[in-house]
Amino acid sequence: MNVRKHIEVVAAIICHDNRVFATQRGYGEWKGWWEFPGGKIEKEESPQQALRREIKEELNADIAVGELLTTVEYDYPKFHLTMHCFLCKVTSGKLTLLEHEAAKWLTSDELDNLKWLPADIEVAQLVKKYISNHADM
Repeated sequence: MNVRKHIEVVAAIICHDNRVFATQRGYGEWKGWWEFPGGKIEKEESPQQALRREIKEELNADIAVGELLTTVEYDYPKFHLTMHCFLCKVTSGKLTLLEHEAAKWLTSDELDNLKWLPADIEVAQLVKKYISNHADM
């Protein structure tokens, strides 16, 4: 039996002024594609701890991790991904690209204009609805 590799990750849906922060991959097979920032959960870490660590490592900022927006299950060709997506706000520091090629603050109308990683497409659509329903972000 061929058991596929399973990767569990977290993603930050960082919102501010009715916009959401998206990053562009600068490396690997998916270079140039867009995603919500985050990364793998390490042993002994909660999803929230992993997300705070990843954002500090990738963007040199501290975040408050809020409610879970969604969990996405997606089958990539080489592995199965479970991605927990949390609503977040920056609490200190400035979002600085340390690993990504580019980043953008997007309005709900702009979310459809990017080439999203496959697992992030569904998330982008949920974020679009969330921004439209929460004009006070």
